[in-house]
Amino acid sequence: MTTPVHPLISPWGRFGLYTFLIDAPQLAIVDTGIASSPAEGMAPELEKLGRRIEDVEWILLTHGHIDHLGGAYALWELTGRRAKVVLHEADVPYLASRRAHVDNYLGLRAQYLDNPDAEAQQTAMAQKVISGEMQPTMVVCGGETLDLGGGVTVSVHHTPGHTAGSVSYVIDGQNDVFVGDAVQIHGAANGFPGYEDPDAYRSSLEYLRDVVRPNRMYQGHPYGNAAGEPYGVELDRGTAHRALQDSLDIETRIRKAVARIDAADTDSPYSPYEAVAAALGYEKDPTLEPSPFFTTVHGYRSLVQG
Repeated sequence: MTTPVHPLISPWGRFGLYTFLIDAPQLAIVDTGIASSPAEGMAPELEKLGRRIEDVEWILLTHGHIDHLGGAYALWELTGRRAKVVLHEADVPYLASRRAHVDNYLGLRAQYLDNPDAEAQQTAMAQKVISGEMQPTMVVCGGETLDLGGGVTVSVHHTPGHTAGSVSYVIDGQNDVFVGDAVQIHGAANGFPGYEDPDAYRSSLEYLRDVVRPNRMYQGHPYGNAAGEPYGVELDRGTAHRALQDSLDIETRIRKAVARIDAADTDSPYSPYEAVAAALGYEKDPTLEPSPFFTTVHGYRSLVQG
């Protein structure tokens, strides 16, 4: 018998954030959106499905970015603090401390964006969007199996790159895979894929394509193709394979562009990577958060310099 999966949208700014209900005997929510998502988005949607948010027993976090774990504490509270919160060990600091998000920004993107108020703005956003600081109930590293009752199990697969602690959750037997942001294709609103570690990102894409081989793949955002047309967030087998292959092809193009072009300071908003943007034909505003252009290209330059 197939375990139903229901997408739950939580709008935020320019982004469509998607969380998912695994409708198993022990209800599981994959990712939590931002602080307002559980009460304003999940609860009414679950009610339509004949489910209560108080009955959620598992909170499965794919990674540590604010739009995926910002609502974790609020959801945990709504379950009477009974739900088990699962997160990879490498991303635990982002659940335990709002300051970790600010430090990540200041240590990476802030060096490319001229904004003297960056620290104050990021601190205020983290305070608003992250519902609370906590430790996960269950820290994973990949390879674990979670028992959702009634013979339904979910396996944990470490798929780093987007963040060091990104994981994919697989409903065993039906091979439905929740990848969070591990499969970027051409990115979401910014039109550029975002990942911190290019080598790990490529390896994770190959692992998902060749080893996991999703029957259905669920994504945290409606990532787009080269024309900006969204793939959607519920991908069947063929579309999932195409999205994984497209992601690998785009990664190859970016890697080659960065390798043959030296960084140089210019007056361009893409500085110091103006030549990289030109080589890739990337013309969108790189300063819009979450600035995946700078995050990704910085990752390649770090590899070169290292």
